[in-house]
Amino acid sequence: MNDARLEHEALNEALQAVENWVVTEDETAIARDFKFADFREAFAFMSECALAAERLDHHPDWSNSYNRVGVSLSTHDAGGVSTRDIALAGIMDEAARRFGL
Repeated sequence: MNDARLEHEALNEALQAVENWVVTEDETAIARDFKFADFREAFAFMSECALAAERLDHHPDWSNSYNRVGVSLSTHDAGGVSTRDIALAGIMDEAARRFGL
């Protein structure tokens, strides 16, 4: 998987493969907020995504408050968003769909 930073056009094209992710103003990360039915679902989502992130050796910046999970993805070595971030976003989208999101 390519760790090079995706520039503006490539980044916008790559975002078409994921759901509801937005690019930060400085284009160094993509972000999405997830809202689950309750804390149990939010924690189950985070647990599943944590295992996937560990397998990819690519870890999200995220936060949790009760039923909400905020996620920011960036490839720090590349100074922005890479295909690794898009791949992890897709995995997170798939996990969220299992919870009806």
